Amino acid sequence: MKRIPFNLEVDLSPIPFNRRHCQLAGELKSLGLPWTPHVGCFVWDPDNYIPAESPFPNRIYFILSLPRFLDMFGSLDEIGEKLVWLPTWHQARLMGERLGVSTASVKDIWHQETVPAAGEEILRIYGLLKDALQTGA
Repeated sequence: MKRIPFNLEVDLSPIPFNRRHCQLAGELKSLGLPWTPHVGCFVWDPDNYIPAESPFPNRIYFILSLPRFLDMFGSLDEIGEKLVWLPTWHQARLMGERLGVSTASVKDIWHQETVPAAGEEILRIYGLLKDALQTGA
């Protein structure tokens, strides 16, 4: 069967993750964002450790089969070291709760002068996570 790759020009992305999201997630990782790799996580492979081509743009993968990732990397620690977790909106909100990000600050994302563009809301939530990690909240 012939592979039909995702086409950024015409296909509607199922995920909001672009280079800005990946870079900010990398900053979160550097700041110590806690994460244990598990099924249901999107990850970015900035250093091309995964040999298979990604079904998503920008070398983003979805952990559907944790044993497959363990086969490639050997351990959960290695997965966490070599890949960058891209929390979904829901995961970022849950992590925000754990880190003490206030509901009011999340609510403020929607109460500014303009509604965030598609994909921008999660960047703002990542920013709140970054602030929490930097301040040790």
